[in-house]
Amino acid sequence: MSAEKKRELQVAALENGTAIDHIPPSQLFKVAKLLGLEHMDNTITIGNNFHSNKMGCKGVIKISNKFFEEDEINRIALIAPKVILNIIRDYEVVEKKTVTLPDELVALVKCNNPKCITNNEPMPTRFEVIDKEKGTIRCRYCERKINKEDIIIK
Repeated sequence: MSAEKKRELQVAALENGTAIDHIPPSQLFKVAKLLGLEHMDNTITIGNNFHSNKMGCKGVIKISNKFFEEDEINRIALIAPKVILNIIRDYEVVEKKTVTLPDELVALVKCNNPKCITNNEPMPTRFEVIDKEKGTIRCRYCERKINKEDIIIK
C-alpha cells in the first residue's frame, strides 16, 4: 500500500441515509445534540477534524436509514451555516444541498431577555431571522435582537 493511501481515513459507506458534511469542528457536537442523535437507534458515524481543502478541517456525521425533514436540518444553520447535506440511496448521493437558515425559528431558541413573556409563560418562542449571513435573530414578542454567538438553543 502506498504512503498516500495509508494517510487516508476510511469511513464505512452508507447504503441509505444522510451524511452531513463540512461541519465546523468546533460545532460538530452541538449539531449532534441539536439533531438528537443520542436518542436514535440508527447506526451513526461521527468524525471530527478531517482534512478539508475548503475549510482546512471539518466534521462529518453519517446516519443510516435517516432522512431529515427540511425544517429539522435547516435548524443547524444557526450554529453551523453552510454545511452540506447529502441524501444517499443505494450507496449513491441522490441529492446534495447547502443548509440555509430558515426565515423563522419556532420553539428552538431561548430568548435572552429575562422579562420576555416566553420566559415567564408556557408558550413557544418565535424568532424572525433578520440577517442570515451574520445569524442575527429578533424575538417576535419582546423584539430583542440576538447575535449568533449569543443564541441559546433549547
